[in-house]
Amino acid sequence: MLDFETLLVALTVVSGLLWLFDRIRRRYRSPGARVNWLVDLGRSLFPVIVIVLVVRSFIVEPFRIPSGSMLPTLEAGDFILVNKFGYGLRAPVTHDLIAPIGDPDRGDVAVFRYPRDPGQDYIKRIVGMPGDEVTYFDKRLVINGEALAVEPMGRWSDGDGFRMRREKLGDDWHQVLVHEQSPDAGFSFTVPEDQYFVMGDNRDRSSDSRFWGPVPRDHLVGQAFFIWLSWNGGPNWSRMGQLID
Repeated sequence: MLDFETLLVALTVVSGLLWLFDRIRRRYRSPGARVNWLVDLGRSLFPVIVIVLVVRSFIVEPFRIPSGSMLPTLEAGDFILVNKFGYGLRAPVTHDLIAPIGDPDRGDVAVFRYPRDPGQDYIKRIVGMPGDEVTYFDKRLVINGEALAVEPMGRWSDGDGFRMRREKLGDDWHQVLVHEQSPDAGFSFTVPEDQYFVMGDNRDRSSDSRFWGPVPRDHLVGQAFFIWLSWNGGPNWSRMGQLID
């Protein structure tokens, strides 16, 4: 089954060929001759499809959050925009690097292709950079021997046993959830070169690098930056228009 990006490329090629065919035929057909409806449709759609392909492949792409692994930052049903420009330009479908523009930062909420199945897109927060030693102990993150600063925020109202914290990762603060009754699941891991260690903000309800390893650099899709719609059985107006920290 074709994914949307492959289908978009295929439509661009087909509509482009129809547009080219029409341009060539114009030189030889008699005035007033009828144009085949399929050729006319392809000619009309070609510039629109090209614009959509360029924007989606190189600038910004919409995604929908399917689960609660990034609570409280992102909720299931949030529709987000992802900046695909900041991590470098990549070719559609093949994902080959065209132009290295920028690198991920610690703390970015990143969309990436799941290492065990690159056909799936995941979203997590980057906590470990290449070469970092990442340790998790007593539900606290330690990066290169330095424990991250945290501030308790009390119980989370939407779930029993969950507590909210503010956590400082890099220069910025963000919110995380921990579950009081869940096991600590402590570990220590050194991030390989050109790979990134990612974790969900819902620390005890997230499948992330703790379970399937780091994310290679060439699997990164882009940085999530904006919630443009939130819909889970109905609209959540308070979340729409929020920037993603």
